[in-house]
Amino acid sequence: MSRSAAPRGRGPGPGVRPRPPRAHPGGVTARPDSGGPASDAMAQVLARATVGVVAAVGGYAGGVYLRCGQPGQLRMAALMGLPGPLFRPWWRMNLSRPYPVAESYRTGQSVHLPDAEAAMRRFPQLMAGLPFPFASMFEPVTSGAERFGVMMALRAATPGVPVAPEDRERMRRAADRLAGELAELAAAGDPVLWDGDPLYTERPDASGGALEAVERLEQGLLSLDRQGRIGFVNAAAERLLGTTGPELRGRVLWEALPWLGHPAYEDHFRAVFMSTEPVHFPARRGRRTPAEWVSVDLYPGIDGVTMTIGATDQPAYAPASMARPGGGLGSPADRASALYRPVALAIALTEAVTARQVSAVVTEELLPAFGGRQLAIYLLNERHLHLAWETGFPQGFLDRFDGVGLDVRLPGVETLTTGRPLFFESMEHLAAAYPGIPLDAHVGARAFLPLIASGRPVGSCILGFDAPRGFSPEERTVLTALAGLIAQALERARRYDSEAALARGLQSGLLPHRLPVHDQVDTVGRYLPGTQGMDVGGDWYDVVETGGGRLALVIGDVQGHGVAAAATMGQLRSSVRAFALTGSTPQQVMRGTNQLLSDLDPGQFASCCYVVLDPATGTAEAVRAGHPQPLLRHPDGRTEVLDLAGGVVLGIDPEAEYPVTELRLAPGSVLALYTDGLVEKPGIDIDVGVERLRRLLAAARPDPLTETADRLISEAGNSADRPDDIALLLACRTGGAA
Repeated sequence: MSRSAAPRGRGPGPGVRPRPPRAHPGGVTARPDSGGPASDAMAQVLARATVGVVAAVGGYAGGVYLRCGQPGQLRMAALMGLPGPLFRPWWRMNLSRPYPVAESYRTGQSVHLPDAEAAMRRFPQLMAGLPFPFASMFEPVTSGAERFGVMMALRAATPGVPVAPEDRERMRRAADRLAGELAELAAAGDPVLWDGDPLYTERPDASGGALEAVERLEQGLLSLDRQGRIGFVNAAAERLLGTTGPELRGRVLWEALPWLGHPAYEDHFRAVFMSTEPVHFPARRGRRTPAEWVSVDLYPGIDGVTMTIGATDQPAYAPASMARPGGGLGSPADRASALYRPVALAIALTEAVTARQVSAVVTEELLPAFGGRQLAIYLLNERHLHLAWETGFPQGFLDRFDGVGLDVRLPGVETLTTGRPLFFESMEHLAAAYPGIPLDAHVGARAFLPLIASGRPVGSCILGFDAPRGFSPEERTVLTALAGLIAQALERARRYDSEAALARGLQSGLLPHRLPVHDQVDTVGRYLPGTQGMDVGGDWYDVVETGGGRLALVIGDVQGHGVAAAATMGQLRSSVRAFALTGSTPQQVMRGTNQLLSDLDPGQFASCCYVVLDPATGTAEAVRAGHPQPLLRHPDGRTEVLDLAGGVVLGIDPEAEYPVTELRLAPGSVLALYTDGLVEKPGIDIDVGVERLRRLLAAARPDPLTETADRLISEAGNSADRPDDIALLLACRTGGAA
């Protein structure tokens, strides 16, 4: 939900007026937030089902998502126990998003999340937007092959205790009953689709009354129903707020008291309606000068929320937009709280592949959003924390903490071992909590965040600020949620780095470490891995001495990257080498390799060029399987792109044929075989790259051949954004001693 001022009728702020309720059988009351599209029959069905499932599982809120006219989306059709406008960002659910509602619908399976930790492990984006302690249950609403939507229920969290089997069964039965009724409506011609705002359902016994004893309290007290409407106001609240009970009762809180509709308070109210834990925060009342502050305490219950309010002093660290109303969201902290959504960082983290890239994203996205200047990330390895990334700290200051064990009393260690984030409003507070800890020259605040992914410790993150400052509840919950996302990205990057190292090692072992030395032919090979994504591919080259003194020159490119591509490359190289050593003709070599790849891994493809050269005469036979055309530099420097007949890439058609083209290399000629990574650039036609390579080869001195190879590959090697790997094989017929 946007933290900016809510437009009229679209948020918890001013202008949200309740609509007249509609009575349904059984005492259930439903009220649409903005006029639903449902027939009365469907409204009755949804109202009964929502109240029934919440009661069945002992919850305090629930709802139903149904299909809508927009493909690939669900819309919230019924809601109970939560103020609808406060949760408007979740009214529409895209089925491709990683949320429990979407997963339950896609898979047709139940999703049960007993606590925030379980939800964070499976659905970090959900908890990033709603970082509150609550339990949730989601059940697909299905009748036969027809899937109408998803039923959900919220209740108090049970940390470490899974949802009981009997509650799972109650939820399943409630969803089955709803599915049956919806199927009957559909059969009667009432389409089960929802394209409007949710229908709000109330408990039959919802009440805003209070005992006479509260009138004797000096503290203001108000009772709110689960939609946020004021039901009771005691005399102390009337005096403090300067209004009367009749003016407040029946109105939505944020309409009656607009200053409580400020975006900085939205997460407080979400928290109290989503969980069963009390919420406390200071609020600035209106725009009065001098500032008038009140303490707000919220106590949730099944039927509503009790709110107490009393005068208080201005907090030590008040957000700038609260201390200076009308000035907008001016400070970095306010901008972070109101505008920076954890999902934005999550999206950026999905693009980061390596640990260094993850750290760079955190530096670029997280620090500016919260006004931070310093960042350090430590990763856990064999019970020691090692510095993986730092920015903003004095040079060498963090070296003393590199490699510390988990038994050392330091905040960066304790935040990981306890799983609890640590916030210090100034360096004085940090020094008092950890006497003797080395401090840098900065005097600002510090935040220490545990990096834990799916219950596994990954490391710790340190945020530094130039000046003392407080950390609002919103910032603490957001930073804690973000730490979980960062940890998951780092854990993914660590697995990726391990796989990349394995693939590089595998490929290094499979590529030839040296090429055969021949007195009439010089050969030079080069290989460069791609830099975009830091992944290895399946490019390879080889030179094989066959019978009769001939040389087989081979180059190939397996589709894809990673361990699988490198392994396939090794199998193909071995296959080509084996066929070549048996004296097979070029056509037989290519045909046999094609059949082998088709049998080994249907769906895996590779291109290849195979040339058999007789060094004594310079005659050659070549076959090509979907590979770029080789280049031939004649002794006089004239360089041409050869026109070899070719067949389809390997692995497509087991019966494919590969025609042979005959060539002749005069003494001093240079044959260049290469993979497409050397000539392809994003957005540029491959023919442009081939022509550039042809000119480079024409201008190069053929002797020594190593310098020619280095020159041809140097331009591509200097690119920092190379999506593909590169293989190059040069063969020069000397006609004499090497």
